[in-house]
Amino acid sequence: MIKADIVDRLFEEASIPRPKAITAVETVIDALRQALGAGDRIELRGFGVFEVKRRKRGIGRNPKTGVEVAIPPGNTIRFKPGKELRDMRDDSVPGSSS
Repeated sequence: MIKADIVDRLFEEASIPRPKAITAVETVIDALRQALGAGDRIELRGFGVFEVKRRKRGIGRNPKTGVEVAIPPGNTIRFKPGKELRDMRDDSVPGSSS
């Protein structure tokens, strides 16, 4: 699914004119981007949690040459799916025991 698919769903299911649907999706995505940029935690009940986590300095390796490369410390964004999303995923995997 891409952003245009979300706009289409909003346009079709909520009967919102396409330009307003585009603005709504862009506004939500921009708000999420700003919150993560500020280091805030985003919790969407039933979906999951986005968090900014601190990444430690480390040593990586260039897979082509085998040369060690220093990885600087920084921030990364982590997503932890909510229970409803995990359950939905587990139910759709063949051979899962639920």
